[in-house]
Amino acid sequence: MAELSCEVLVVGAGPTGLMLANWLTRLGVRVIVADGKDGPTTESRALVVQARSLEIYDQLGIGDQVLEAAHRAEALAPGFGARAFGRIPLGRLGAGVTAYPYIEVLEQSRNEEILYDNLRKLGTDVLWESPVTAVVQTDDGVEAKVGHHTVRARFCVGCDGANSVVRKARRIPFEGVTNPHRFFVLDAAGVRGLVRDAVNVRPERTDFLLGFPMRGADNWRLIGLVRDTNGDGGLDEEDARERMRRTYGVTYDRSRWFATYRVHHRVAAAFRDGPFFLAGDAAHVHSPVGGQGMNTGLQDAHNLAFKLTDVLRGTRKDGWLDRYEAERRPVARTLVATTDRLFGLITSTRLPARAVRRLVIPLLAPIAVRILPGSSGGSRLFQYISQIRIHYRLDPDAPADQRRDPVIGRRLPWTGDNHAVLRAACWQIHGYGDVVAADAPALGLPVHIFPPAPATPLRPGLFYLVRPDGFVAARAEAAQAETHFRHALAR
Repeated sequence: MAELSCEVLVVGAGPTGLMLANWLTRLGVRVIVADGKDGPTTESRALVVQARSLEIYDQLGIGDQVLEAAHRAEALAPGFGARAFGRIPLGRLGAGVTAYPYIEVLEQSRNEEILYDNLRKLGTDVLWESPVTAVVQTDDGVEAKVGHHTVRARFCVGCDGANSVVRKARRIPFEGVTNPHRFFVLDAAGVRGLVRDAVNVRPERTDFLLGFPMRGADNWRLIGLVRDTNGDGGLDEEDARERMRRTYGVTYDRSRWFATYRVHHRVAAAFRDGPFFLAGDAAHVHSPVGGQGMNTGLQDAHNLAFKLTDVLRGTRKDGWLDRYEAERRPVARTLVATTDRLFGLITSTRLPARAVRRLVIPLLAPIAVRILPGSSGGSRLFQYISQIRIHYRLDPDAPADQRRDPVIGRRLPWTGDNHAVLRAACWQIHGYGDVVAADAPALGLPVHIFPPAPATPLRPGLFYLVRPDGFVAARAEAAQAETHFRHALAR
């Protein structure tokens, strides 16, 4: 039995674990990644890559690879039963807020392959077929049984899914509920009856269907609900095929993958326990409505990587790591609560919910198709779904009911070229019009001056302190910037 050591042990080589390992390796942290599988996933349920995740991929330097592998969904296509009400162009909803104003469809397996290839290029590999069977805290950090090895590390991050060994070993409650209904997920070829190159959303009185276009002619990922009416938990593909044909007028030639599963809505009671952390599905699980799950895990990893690096390199004290839970757990709680309510509305058999699905949706969806593309409401909806509007409370002493700042605690507003400098992955100072670099605070940080950005909340005459993860930590006029920024850096 070999003894290995590292600074961070990453348990699980799914999208979250691989994203974390990529960033830690790039930042110079010694990482061991362990997984009981024999290689990257070959079948997967997650498949939507949202705009914020694409920005993270771009910052890592592999955004173009992800876009090349993905299939673009250019629109949302709401409907009801077998009726489609038209197309809502995503490009118009996301215009001016991101370089990626669409939904990119790329199954989890391809995300993992791209991340794994990049990780190996950076010089780190995965210990495949090496399940983590035990983790304990030591005076120096953690000790884990990893396959036939003993691994000692300063920190351990559980990215090992809903049945996380790390979470269970630390006895962290996984709070929430399991929905009684059952989903099917189906990858099908030769699909007919859906609006092309669009995410099809088809609720019905007692059912619903989601359709995601995939690479290849008439290839689709289909997700639906089947009620277990006889209580035996049984469901096969022919049941789903017949239900789709009868209810939605959707047919297909052949399937490549079919599976069923129940939906959980749960959040870990803590994302940190001393030197142990949870990320991705180990920390939160919810329904696939909205295509948020994999993206939230990727962003957990991105957030945590910089904080771990800061502490390991001695630029921050251990308490800085508490910010990970303070920032990411509220995001997970809001997401789980939102998807739980939405999923409940979709699946409820109660009369009010059925009435909403049958009467309100057919009435409002055609109106939304006409109004949303040119409205601020449509843009805001896109920002929520794409996870661009995530907000972190950076000042723990601020009143909980204080109005949220449009810039501080948010991902840096996109102006068309200002995100390119974020690839440096370091603290930096930005100015937008009516400022000069010479007036920036002398903090030894890179300073970038851009033209005015009137279409964004970024204001001329101010300097902005931007974190390595692209979130804005502070803003100030030149005379007060050094004091404000030093305080923000210390905080």
